[in-house]
Amino acid sequence: MSGRGASPLLAVPTSKIPVVPLERALIRRAFSAVAATVAAGWLIVSVVIVIAAYVSTTDHSSGSVTTSAAAGTTSTAAGELRLGYFANVTHATAVVGVAHGDFAKALGTTKLTTQIYNAGPAEMTALLGGQLDAAYVGPSSALSAYAQSHGQALRIVAGATSGGAELVVRPGITSVADLKGKTLATPQKGNTQDVALRAWLKQNGLTANPDGTGDVSVNPQDNAATLDQFKAGHIDGAWLPEPWASRMVAEAGAKVLVDERSLWPGGQFATTNLVVSTDFLAAHPDTVKALIDGQIAANSWITANPAAAQTLVNDQLKALTGKALTDAEIARAFSEQTVTDDPLAATLQTSMDHAVATGLLKQTDLHGIFDLTLLNTELARDGRAAVSDAGLSSK
Repeated sequence: MSGRGASPLLAVPTSKIPVVPLERALIRRAFSAVAATVAAGWLIVSVVIVIAAYVSTTDHSSGSVTTSAAAGTTSTAAGELRLGYFANVTHATAVVGVAHGDFAKALGTTKLTTQIYNAGPAEMTALLGGQLDAAYVGPSSALSAYAQSHGQALRIVAGATSGGAELVVRPGITSVADLKGKTLATPQKGNTQDVALRAWLKQNGLTANPDGTGDVSVNPQDNAATLDQFKAGHIDGAWLPEPWASRMVAEAGAKVLVDERSLWPGGQFATTNLVVSTDFLAAHPDTVKALIDGQIAANSWITANPAAAQTLVNDQLKALTGKALTDAEIARAFSEQTVTDDPLAATLQTSMDHAVATGLLKQTDLHGIFDLTLLNTELARDGRAAVSDAGLSSK
């Protein structure tokens, strides 16, 4: 996941997609639209049309945009789907979906363009700026984008991974008290593991403030840099997703201080979910349904073929990052997590509460963040039980 202000790790294909802040993207769109409309001599008519469209799709009593996939029955498949994900084991669903061909098969004639990121905040900036249509991302980053856009920009349409995150430290550190005065790393400020670390420290009486002050210094940075700096003795540990936690243990002698599964009821918590732009979901529900079909196929294949899945993911990690994991590392990384189509919606409010408690987000009404209509329709078609939205599907 990514260093502070980091750019995407690697683009697939090789052309890079720029990260544009939401505000700049919106301003550019507004000026472009006005200029084009004036040139055509239809300014007044266009404003009336835009307002009418907005009124027809907006619930002004709640500020929510109606984007239910069930309502988009007249939409056609998109010509292109731009998908973001990470070169991580916690994104095995996406890695396999691309490499095994499950996404391409399900999408049919829709072109799939992929972009690799190191962490969620940078990826969500791309989605908010209009450079991505869908993304595999951690819940904290999705929450941040949802809050920043006042609930307008995205919907969580499926899960992907539960588990797969640990706090790994130097062997001499045996308790939370030993962390006072130490320096720890996370993938990027405000990402899912960053929030988890800061919240856990606060719950245990230690501060790690967003401005860098506090009992523990948190240094958000690229995961590869974290491994190098730990080996060099510059940091004392890190809260990381897989495979980076396993690499820290196997390659650098780190020990596990906290397996995040131990902090959640039943050991279940969302590490990766599938989010889609609300505009794309409203315009192209058939394409989103196809993407979900591809995900279901990929996760089913991973579950049925664990050894082959580990080999395929490892081969793809080598192609995407230039380095393969050892057999022991890939096996350990897979053992720390579970692929799932369930977004574990009941855990999302807790993730929000953690971000609020650490000063990274303001409390936001989450009703409307999920749209599981398409997922549950496809699960039912396969004879599988529906997954819960925890009452957060509509405002």
